[in-house]
Amino acid sequence: MKGMTAEMKHKTTLIVRGGGDLASGVIHRLYKCGYQVLVMECAKPSAIRRRVSFGEAVYDGTSSVEGVTGRLIKDISECRKVWDEKEIPILVDEAADAVSELKPDALIDAILAKKNLGTTRAMAPLTIGLGPGFTAGQDCDAVVETMRGHKLGRVIYEGKAIANTGVPGIIGGYAAERVIHAPVAGILHNIAKITDIVEEGESIAWIEGADGMRTEVPASLSGLLRGLIREGYPVTKGFKMADIDPRLNEYENCFTISDKARCIAGGVVEAYFVLKQQLEKGDAQCM
Repeated sequence: MKGMTAEMKHKTTLIVRGGGDLASGVIHRLYKCGYQVLVMECAKPSAIRRRVSFGEAVYDGTSSVEGVTGRLIKDISECRKVWDEKEIPILVDEAADAVSELKPDALIDAILAKKNLGTTRAMAPLTIGLGPGFTAGQDCDAVVETMRGHKLGRVIYEGKAIANTGVPGIIGGYAAERVIHAPVAGILHNIAKITDIVEEGESIAWIEGADGMRTEVPASLSGLLRGLIREGYPVTKGFKMADIDPRLNEYENCFTISDKARCIAGGVVEAYFVLKQQLEKGDAQCM
């Protein structure tokens, strides 16, 4: 893996850990703001809203979110070429090993694992964590709230985000019913596809267990299948695997960044500018 060059650092460079749909809202906004963004993904991303997830490039080589292209690279020496093409490089780097070579101006942890998977303040001059699992002032400089509601997108400079409740936000009058979890462990085989209109009880997929048994996965409610993990993914029991929107007229939402993702992205941009100003003033909290 080749190291960073002076040319690569000509523009502000930001690293985003994670390429799921909420992370992609952040990535897309930072790109639109003119920053060089590198996305670090895991080897087997499990995005449900795959049509709006840059991390899908890990499987397909490229991904596209609202007209912006993400491109899989093998190491950071390829970043310059991808940036010059006005695209976003996607690197499989679960341990964030490339951080020390790229030396980003800021790092945003958008993995949304509900816990910190290794991000520290030492990784970059400015660090921002999304959601539960981070403590501002300890393992990052700021935390952005990810829980739907009055505090969504708020920036926390001291303390933590709201603890994970395990219950998704209400859409169209439904909350927990919107999300489907794998009833058993095994290999997922899809019957339906994203954008399909499904009826409650209808099989949208089936899981092939280790014993060869077939377990059907029924739709939890009637509506628009907004998200579904890709074919052949190895799921564990209880794994989040699909998302149904009860609003049948929301077809275009399958292809666009959500209101939640955009709100969180706004919080990230705010946090970055506030922290940057503090850093430039020599604020000890950001040193």
